[in-house]
Amino acid sequence: MVEVGMNRLAGATKSAIVVPVSEAEVVVGPHRRVLDHTAAWPVPAHVTVLHPFVAPERITGNVIDDVWACLAAIPAFTCAFSNVAWFGQDVVWLAPDPDTPFRKLTEVVWRQFPACPPYRGAHSNPTPHLTVGSTHLADLAGMQRAAIDLAAKLPIHARIDRVHLIAGADAPGSWRTVAEFALPPTPSTNVAGDC
Repeated sequence: MVEVGMNRLAGATKSAIVVPVSEAEVVVGPHRRVLDHTAAWPVPAHVTVLHPFVAPERITGNVIDDVWACLAAIPAFTCAFSNVAWFGQDVVWLAPDPDTPFRKLTEVVWRQFPACPPYRGAHSNPTPHLTVGSTHLADLAGMQRAAIDLAAKLPIHARIDRVHLIAGADAPGSWRTVAEFALPPTPSTNVAGDC
């Protein structure tokens, strides 16, 4: 099932496909508000599937249908965020376990939209992660304090059953959910298909 709000594209300059992780919000939310610039946009605690995605002015009903066609083959799943990790000293993040279903989501959507490589192709094999803070907003000492605090509060268990198409600009309060895709129930075999 897809819920669509095409009028939510007004003023948007960017879009992304993300997996919101509401179960993590209570734990990471206080840290994200001071360490992650996207929290003010407001983008929820999430794992990115594909960013950047299609330019907002090119998002049509057909684009949304194509995203849904890919996602309909990936069943809902559970995961745990049990480890704090770093990209150098620039980004502190939580690692999902397993990360394979997130990789599969990226793979099938990117296959359908090859002109939208993850992170503009900067990483040949992007690592699924939930960003807590980055040097876009935070300093290293603040991120290190958050990492220590978070390590004591893990694991966070999450049920992943929704994917969002979001759009906005580099401005507080500008990001909105354009479409919400419910992943199908987990089959007894738990094997993800291809788009």
